[in-house]
Amino acid sequence: MSEAAGTNPTGTDIAIRDSMIRIGQLIKLANLADDGAEAKEMIENGLVQVNGEVDVRRGRQLHPGDTVTANDVTVTVVQG
Repeated sequence: MSEAAGTNPTGTDIAIRDSMIRIGQLIKLANLADDGAEAKEMIENGLVQVNGEVDVRRGRQLHPGDTVTANDVTVTVVQG
């Protein structure tokens, strides 16, 4: 599993230590959902976009450079 290194002051970049992070983890890390259950529901209901396209796969692996949009907030995965 990936672990987060933190976020930058603008809140738009999410730094990860490993080469990937799963979408549900990223949503929680970026504070786009309060917990894993909410993140799962958001993903399953098509409320999350990865690189501009809706993705309903909760286990989707994200890598540096990928963007995720939920609740009108877009964050970018960066290597930390």
